[in-house]
Amino acid sequence: MFRFLLSILMVMILVEPGLLASVTEARLSYGHYRTSCPNVETLVKDTLVPIFMTDVTAPASFLRLLFHDCQVQGCDASILLNSERRNIGSEMVSSKNFMIRNRELIGVIKSVLESECPGQVSCADIIALAAKESVAFTGGPLIQVPLGRKDSTSSSSRQADISLPSPQVSVDQMLQIFKSKGMNLEESVAMLGAHTLGVGHCVNIVDRLYNPKYTKNDASGNNVLEKGYEAILRMQCPTKIPLTNLTFVANDITPLSFDNQYYQDIIYGRGLFGIDSSISKDPRTSPVVKSFADDQNLFFQVFASAFVKLSSTNVLTGNLGQIRSDCSRSN
Repeated sequence: MFRFLLSILMVMILVEPGLLASVTEARLSYGHYRTSCPNVETLVKDTLVPIFMTDVTAPASFLRLLFHDCQVQGCDASILLNSERRNIGSEMVSSKNFMIRNRELIGVIKSVLESECPGQVSCADIIALAAKESVAFTGGPLIQVPLGRKDSTSSSSRQADISLPSPQVSVDQMLQIFKSKGMNLEESVAMLGAHTLGVGHCVNIVDRLYNPKYTKNDASGNNVLEKGYEAILRMQCPTKIPLTNLTFVANDITPLSFDNQYYQDIIYGRGLFGIDSSISKDPRTSPVVKSFADDQNLFFQVFASAFVKLSSTNVLTGNLGQIRSDCSRSN
C-alpha cells in the first residue's frame, strides 16, 4: 500500500529545453535519440531492474555517481575513466571519491546499448539515465532529462580534490556550489534530499562526534545533534579513527526509499552529516526544510527541477567530446 501511495504521488516534471539556456549553452534535447536509438530509455531501465533487485544499495550508488561526475568538469563521464598512459591520475584516485561504486555497471549498460545502437549513446547520458531510474525505482519522482551529452577524453584527480565538497561543507559553500549550476535556494535544499538514499561512512562523520572543532556548537547551534541520535552514532562509530573504512550508518530511517524522511529527521536533530544539521537551523534554508518535511509532493517537484539542472551542467555537445566505445577509456 505504501508503494502504491508513493506511485500516486510521483511527479513527472518536463522542463522545456529553452529554460536550460540559463544553466548551460548545451544543445541537449528530449528527442535526441529519437531516430538513432529510440529505445534507449527502455533498454537502460530493463538492464537496471535486475541490478536493483539483487543489490538494494545500487540506486543510491548511481545517484551519487551522477553528482560526483557532474561536480568535476561537468557531466561528461570523466569519473569513469581509468588511469592509464593517456590519462594519468584519474578522478578515482582522489580520496573524495571514496566508496564510489558500480562504475563498471555503466559499462554493462553501455554494452547492451552498443549491441542495439552501436556508437550512438554516450556514457555521460547513461550515467544521467541510470540516476534518474534509480530515483524512480525507489519511489521518487519520474524525471524526464534532456539528452545529447558527449564524453570527455580526460579526467583529473587534482580537479576532483578541488571540486568535490568535503564532509564539513558549510551552508554558504553548499549554496554557492548549486548556484553555479543554476539552482535557486529551494532547488539547492532539494538536491541535498538525495541523502534520503543510502548510507554515510564513519570516516566521514567521526569529526562531528570526536573533534572539538566540530563538536562545539557554533553561535547558531547549527551542529546540534539530538542526544539519543548522537549516542547511536557513537555506538556505530565508536572511535575517532574508524577501525575500518567500511563501517557505515544509514542516512535516514528509510535509506532504501526516496522520500521526504530525510527532512523530517534533520528537523529533530537527526542529520548524519554536518550540512544536514546546518540546513535545518540556518534561517535561509530551515523554512524550505520544513516545507519539504510537510509536503513530499513539493519536494519531488523541486528535486526533479534541480536534477535536470545538475545533469545539464557544463556538458559537452556537438563537436565537443566523443562517444566512447568503452566507458573506462577514451577512444
